[in-house]
Amino acid sequence: MSEAQTVRLSYEDGLRAVELARESIESYVCHGQREQPGSMREAFYQRTGALVRIESTRGRGSLRGCAGTYQTDDQLGHAIVNAAITAASEDSCGSELKATELDSVAVSACIVRDVLLTDDPLADLELGRHGVAIDAGDRGGWLYPTIPVENGWSAHEYLDRACRKARLPPNAWQDEDVVVVLFSGEVFREREPNGNIEHLG
Repeated sequence: MSEAQTVRLSYEDGLRAVELARESIESYVCHGQREQPGSMREAFYQRTGALVRIESTRGRGSLRGCAGTYQTDDQLGHAIVNAAITAASEDSCGSELKATELDSVAVSACIVRDVLLTDDPLADLELGRHGVAIDAGDRGGWLYPTIPVENGWSAHEYLDRACRKARLPPNAWQDEDVVVVLFSGEVFREREPNGNIEHLG
């Protein structure tokens, strides 16, 4: 079963998505305030999910935050703000992002385009294109679409790790009572903190 989104972003839309995510992070971290999207680009009024990822560029680098939802009734602009704030909070990776870190983190945004509820994850999954969400009722979790390519994971390993993220056994994605959702989206990210933004497709 496939539920199609209608969002197709231009590079300028993606540029603004990452800028809005960074502005939201900075407003929250520095002032404890929620950034307002303001007058949004046309695409940002559409209702679809958004994910925001914050990565440290210090030393060997590390994930400082990742949050969002692949399905929402919110307009995209607000979904980006919500994801950015949660990614910067202690609810994401256990410690809130500090103002002193802002110049050493790179921000990326994934705008959800299509959602697929799959009965055959290994056959349907395309590495580098799909994020994976696991839902087992009281337990759930998801992984960002670019993660398996960055880490050299196979499709099987990607699904196993998504299950672990959901606090389930690695092979739980094969269980009939576990729901596996694949979501594709367009990912835009800073090449370096506050730097040029690239479109990963």
